Amino acid sequence: MLATAYPEMTRDELAALSIGQRDARLLTIREQTFGPRLTGLSECQACQGRLEFILNVADIRVVSPTHPSPYQGEGREGIAALSLSVGDYEVRFRLPNSLDQAAVTGNEDVAIARKLLLERCLLALHHNGEERAADQLPANVLDAVVEQMAQADPQADVQLALSCPACGHQWQTAFDIVSFFWSEINAWAARILREVHILASGYGWREADILALRPWRRQMYLEMVSG
Repeated sequence: MLATAYPEMTRDELAALSIGQRDARLLTIREQTFGPRLTGLSECQACQGRLEFILNVADIRVVSPTHPSPYQGEGREGIAALSLSVGDYEVRFRLPNSLDQAAVTGNEDVAIARKLLLERCLLALHHNGEERAADQLPANVLDAVVEQMAQADPQADVQLALSCPACGHQWQTAFDIVSFFWSEINAWAARILREVHILASGYGWREADILALRPWRRQMYLEMVSG
């Protein structure tokens, strides 16, 4: 989707975007494609009731699509190495990108996935000036790294505050624009194919001719075919 919307950027450049910068761009593409309003479903963790929520893109947009990172360095988008000092530890790392996310997807153990993600993003680790391996990173330093990542890339972790109208339970859930937008595109594509099938069956038109119709005109023909 990004490659189609941003042809001036290579796939490598798009893959190198931080998760937050990627999601900010996807939010903009989604708004331009289907409008600013988003409707989703969630399940109450207490009573398992289904909850529908409605929000606007502006409600969850933290930064603009081309929001520069406050960290200067290599990369078209300004994403470079971040550094952190915790006690006797010095850490250099970068923000996670889509390739990192894909590498840990499917790992059911959150702790292991978190460790693998950090290892991919860790550039250097020193303790009292001596180089250390990623598996020697103390828990408190790891937590500090994760916190600084979140501060540097706020669009990467959007949390929705939900409340169940049936039982009153309140909770937070992560909003993933990637899966949300992709589900919408799949549903849209399925609907368009059904419309093509109906009109092709009713009038004998070619698919290209049906798709060339304006949506309102196509809808009028659908209504006439269905009687």
